Amino acid sequence: MKTTGIIVLILVIFAAAVLAEVWRELHCFKITRYRIRTSKIKGDAGKVRIAFLSDLHNHVYGKENEELLLAIREAKPDLILAGGDMLVGKAGRDWTPAADLMKKLPQIAPVWCCNGNHEQRMHEQQEIYGKEYGYYEKELKKAGIHVLVNGSEEIPVNGMKLRLYGMELPFGCYKKGWKVCPLTTGEMEERIGSAETDAYCILMAHHPLYAETYWKWGADLVLSGHLHGGIARLPLLGGVISPQFRLFPRYSGDCYEKDGKYIVVSKGLGTHTINFRFWNPAELVVLDIIPAFLYNK
Repeated sequence: MKTTGIIVLILVIFAAAVLAEVWRELHCFKITRYRIRTSKIKGDAGKVRIAFLSDLHNHVYGKENEELLLAIREAKPDLILAGGDMLVGKAGRDWTPAADLMKKLPQIAPVWCCNGNHEQRMHEQQEIYGKEYGYYEKELKKAGIHVLVNGSEEIPVNGMKLRLYGMELPFGCYKKGWKVCPLTTGEMEERIGSAETDAYCILMAHHPLYAETYWKWGADLVLSGHLHGGIARLPLLGGVISPQFRLFPRYSGDCYEKDGKYIVVSKGLGTHTINFRFWNPAELVVLDIIPAFLYNK
């Protein structure tokens, strides 16, 4: 009986520790930094610092998101990029917390954003969501934010010629289940055109599942999110499950490189529906793009 009591006590303490950690991860965020090396940029170009936000889902850190805004300001970015799912795209859900944060960002640095699946379904399914996406987009543009919906813009910064693309994926790419919806470079070109060959190409595409296709299309750097870090993370194995209920997704949250091309997958800043994180803190991503000749300086 005494042994049973000890076991119960240990289990209670363990459960309390897990719940405390889950609570902490749902109410705090960390800053994750990456250095991206490129030999594509030559000459007198300097490094470019990007603050990358994704999957906020209306979350608020401190009064009116002052904690998140302070962290972005202290990072001193040249650009701020938002990779989608800043709001919660469900009927009747308020999008103003996301808009309120976004509208303050241009006071720190120039801002570009693309749509995740939450904004995209509001955009494409007006029979369900009415004109809410249009109102949201209008608020962002009034604040000076560049909204890239299957479009691109050239951004010369610190002597580096960047071409930034924002792509909405075919909505079937977000379908739940084990069957993977294919994506071809041809479909990408129909949406955003061909990758520019004489610029450093950054692609914001919300779902990281198609990293190989993005690279084949011509992206030098891909910025994604969507998987929320895999909900929970395990040592060596990474993220446990994707929103499509696929176990141990390959690109769940980190910086991945192949043949000099990169994909940075944010673990996200918020949650929705399943409000759970474990060993998987929310994060603000800060990355430096550094020409090869400056990389070790």
